[in-house]
Amino acid sequence: MSAAVRVYKGDAIARYGFGADHPFSEDRHGAFHRELESLGILPGVEIAPPQSCDREQLMRFHTAAHVDRVERLSAEGGGYLDGGDTPAVPGIFEAASAVVGTTLAAVDAVVAGEVRRAFVPIAGLHHAARHQASGFCVFNDCGVAIEHLKTVHGLGRIAYVDIDVHHGDGVYYAFESDPAVIFADIHEDGRFLFPGTGRRDETGKGEGSGLKINLPLAPGDGDVQFREQWPAVEALLEQNPPEFILLQCGADGLDGDPLAHLRLTEEAHAFATGRLCEIADRYCGGRVVATGGGGYNLDNLARAWTRVVQALAA
Repeated sequence: MSAAVRVYKGDAIARYGFGADHPFSEDRHGAFHRELESLGILPGVEIAPPQSCDREQLMRFHTAAHVDRVERLSAEGGGYLDGGDTPAVPGIFEAASAVVGTTLAAVDAVVAGEVRRAFVPIAGLHHAARHQASGFCVFNDCGVAIEHLKTVHGLGRIAYVDIDVHHGDGVYYAFESDPAVIFADIHEDGRFLFPGTGRRDETGKGEGSGLKINLPLAPGDGDVQFREQWPAVEALLEQNPPEFILLQCGADGLDGDPLAHLRLTEEAHAFATGRLCEIADRYCGGRVVATGGGGYNLDNLARAWTRVVQALAA
């Protein structure tokens, strides 16, 4: 297996955004890559271009009606794809498809042993449900990747860990009863933040009961409180050893993000990534794919994601 960490860069994913006046603008990709490049060539890190996906791949997770609606409104270039957070800007269908395709390419490369781990900066669109867009997320690349790992690669236990400040509701509710998905999410308490979900007592249903944990933090919490919650994540994965780990590492929990109220530093991201890599090395050949997720302070985002890449390459 290659020891490399593959990081994706290119216009196809950089174009995912909703305009300069929207919190999810198109400059997030550039902010991260400028920070990463400022460190020089990191040992073991390689850059790869984005990929797209087809309708069949999208519909492993999403309904045909949702895919059709996004394609139509994207071509028309008007209206909203959800209740008012996610505009149907021209070209968003193609950009969202590239996000999904690039996450799938990262997953395939890691499963094939071409690279040991991978990071996709513009990805981790964890709010989109099977039938609708939500919270700046048009297609849920995380959900598609989980279905892809199950159906194409035949994996029976996939760990999804989410440290974005917002609860990963699109992933949680889609796989709430699925015993193949081990779900752990540390986020700001939904009583104070979109999407209002992710209570501590939401631990899965049916065959998935006890295989999911939601760990809400209070507004103002920082790295100390994050680390206090973290052992529960490791305990869940140790009890249910994964065959693959997906990490959604949104940077919107860092102090100073305009859309949330936590006070994390980038060291929380480095810590979580490093610990997950250790678990992956023990149980699944080191296989981790990380996706950028949210983050609306560009300096925070650039620092946090760069620390994620450094931890993946360590």
